Amino acid sequence: MTLDPSRADAFYTALQAAGMPHVPDEFSIVPQHQVIPASILAEIADFIRTFDRVTGRLGWQAAALREASAIAQERRPEVCFFSAWDFHLPPEGGCQLIEFNDNGSGFLFAAIINALYHEAAGLGREPQIAAPARLSAFEQHIAGLIEQEAKAFFGENPIKLCFVLDDSDSLQQGKFGRELELLVELVRKRGWRAELGCPAELRWDGQGVLYRNEAVGFIINRSTDFFWQEDCCSALRSAYHAGSVYVAPNPFTYATRSDKRLLEWLSLPDWDEDLGIEPAERRILSAHVPETHLIRSDNLDALAERKRDFAFKPLHGFAGRGLLASAAIGRARLRRLLAHGEHYVAQRWVAKPQLQIDGTPVWTDLRVWAYRGEIFQLSGRASRRPDRLDLARPAGWLPTYAAI
Repeated sequence: MTLDPSRADAFYTALQAAGMPHVPDEFSIVPQHQVIPASILAEIADFIRTFDRVTGRLGWQAAALREASAIAQERRPEVCFFSAWDFHLPPEGGCQLIEFNDNGSGFLFAAIINALYHEAAGLGREPQIAAPARLSAFEQHIAGLIEQEAKAFFGENPIKLCFVLDDSDSLQQGKFGRELELLVELVRKRGWRAELGCPAELRWDGQGVLYRNEAVGFIINRSTDFFWQEDCCSALRSAYHAGSVYVAPNPFTYATRSDKRLLEWLSLPDWDEDLGIEPAERRILSAHVPETHLIRSDNLDALAERKRDFAFKPLHGFAGRGLLASAAIGRARLRRLLAHGEHYVAQRWVAKPQLQIDGTPVWTDLRVWAYRGEIFQLSGRASRRPDRLDLARPAGWLPTYAAI
């Protein structure tokens, strides 16, 4: 059910008061909601624990690092506190992992959206819907996760600066710049010093990394230069190699958890013996990861023949960038991509459920955030297209709740 106009306006005003960009003009949010069945969330929780166990093994990590960038080779202990798993929930039932993001944006925005919509829509009267965390409680939980990571890495709370890092273009024009500002505010409320900036603002002095001459100890990384290859990342690379700074996510976690080529190993049993994947784990993985293939010269023809079954994604793309429609794919196109070093995966197409917004169809998905195997946040998005993400109105981010 859609919020009536007066309640929707009050909802949008409350979102902005809580710190979000102007809604719906700058950040589109659907004034409807979705409820995820408890059985689906139980499957997802079981899958995430399996995912963490498998990707944390030395055999898996060694295999994942064979062709990884040099900076990813050093094993690191950090665990990102805002890792996100993106699922499609096909109409016939079940849940399918589309991709994993070790730096999933939107977790603070989702907390604000879910809490304020729950109030605006009067969902507290619906006993079958679990109430989301109050914003103050959610902030405390996130601060606790950061503190847990800091103590695991340093043995104490960070005494140096906490630095929230993103690429300069994203900070200037990205949809989630305000979320990063909210994260800085959250950290400061905990009593720590915190700043927001880009890699070029960091300086290596031979012993540690500095921001405006203040020593940085804890970096929350939102950069999409996953292997820090740009020149502006030189100070960050030096600090990382020296082991003098906490950074999550980082090249090691990206190479061993987020790289889309790993979806092939998760979806297919061909490498289980080498990777140490057990039969019970294989059943869970194959049930929830759609068939995925890294495109190579030896499978290119077969994938081109079956192109209507697949979505074609760049290995290191994000936010749907570089996604190729099956109609645009053929043998010649795939050969050109390989020849130019543009690596793609083909992932079996998974349908999404449809929702009507004032008579207009949109297609919905689910994002799940978890830390060390425990789910702490849900969100959803409604797209104007079934085959890719288009969040322009009337689509947008979708309030999402767990069923009791």
